[in-house]
Amino acid sequence: MTELSALFHRAAEIAAQHREGLPQAPVHAAEPMTWLHRLDRTMRDDPTPADEVLSELVDSFTPGLMATAGPRFFGFVIGGALPAATAADLVAVGWDQCAFNAVLSPAAAAAEQVAASWLLRVLGLPPGCSVGFVTGAQGANTTCLATARHHVLAEAGWDVERDGLGGAPVVRVVAGAERHATIDRALRLLGFGSAVLEPVAAKADGAIDVGRLDAVLASGRAGPTIVCVQAGNVNTGACDDLLSACEVAHHHGAWVHVDGAFGLWAAASPATASLVAGLDLADSWSVDGHKWLNVPYDVGFAICSRPQVHADALHYTAAYLTGQERPQPVLGDLVPESSRRARGFTVWAALRELGRQGVADLVERSCTLARRFADGLAAGGAEVVNEVVLNQVLASFGDDERNDAVVEAVQREGTCWLGGTTWRGRRLMRISVSGWSTTEADVDRSVEAVLRVAGRTG
Repeated sequence: MTELSALFHRAAEIAAQHREGLPQAPVHAAEPMTWLHRLDRTMRDDPTPADEVLSELVDSFTPGLMATAGPRFFGFVIGGALPAATAADLVAVGWDQCAFNAVLSPAAAAAEQVAASWLLRVLGLPPGCSVGFVTGAQGANTTCLATARHHVLAEAGWDVERDGLGGAPVVRVVAGAERHATIDRALRLLGFGSAVLEPVAAKADGAIDVGRLDAVLASGRAGPTIVCVQAGNVNTGACDDLLSACEVAHHHGAWVHVDGAFGLWAAASPATASLVAGLDLADSWSVDGHKWLNVPYDVGFAICSRPQVHADALHYTAAYLTGQERPQPVLGDLVPESSRRARGFTVWAALRELGRQGVADLVERSCTLARRFADGLAAGGAEVVNEVVLNQVLASFGDDERNDAVVEAVQREGTCWLGGTTWRGRRLMRISVSGWSTTEADVDRSVEAVLRVAGRTG
């Protein structure tokens, strides 16, 4: 065995041992002061052998690892990467491909092309849509809104890529009051500014009020308009009425973007697909892969119904960039980055491992386990604040101060990890279930721990 082979084998074994130990491991990391002293903060002058570096890496940082890939991490919509997807990522790192275009890596291009076609089928989106493999929901929302900006201004006779926003027709951006914060940041990054946004009141569950959407659109001036709707409220899991919202928005001539970071996966299961009925009527969609699809970081998808518009908004070239002069959109035309990892390999592996039925089962099982979590907490005296329609649970143990104290105590206790949130002016416990390895036993064990900790937290 060569030195390189031995190094890679050892690294893979370390990763496997970590993953295999997660079901029994405490979810939280060690307190920083108990392990930070191990780190050598002085840059050495001389080189260090690779095997020694690997040993130092493991020794130095293992105490600070969170068990986010394990079965009892419920703090965010984070699912630990599937076995095949993890293995594919290990191989992809070794292959070290730059997924800019098919000339630079035919394999990376083919993986994205095939994985994208499978993804569209799973989500029930039109087969001709373009798919940009980005870093996550923020990258996807920014990419899709850049595409929307290009389209609505081009329709108004303005070339925003050439002339910028100075002097451009004013673009209206309308979104629900309970939109995700990445929408606002995308607007800042795209030069609109967050103040441009016209919020639409939400219903009791957090979904957009379509009647109010119609009224807001009708009350403003006609012209370039972008409407952002949502599949999966970050707190309640509620989905906007996409069918009605798309019809209303298109009646007013707007581009419709669906922020579906995790909720878009509801389309994959017959049990939840009705929550996102009308999804295919939108113009663009964003969704994460490292959430409900359970692929390694960092994978998200920017999907557009108009591939050429998508490419026109992001395309660039230079004399040295071989492969960018093709008439059809290529990988680098659909994302903001050029030097980027080949994300298609892990997505291909995850969809190949699961199949369409496996993706549906993963979504449905997560929703079932979320309801089990809610029922267990309610039986123990907690107030479940939301209707559990997807994988999100909001719970209360009293006033804001006590809820924050319970959340903090549960995190320290280590059986599971969940977070706090503010919704409708209340501090609440927020639980997200999305990991492929989570079982009923994990949920029951976590419920018992939460109730036990809450019982001794004043």
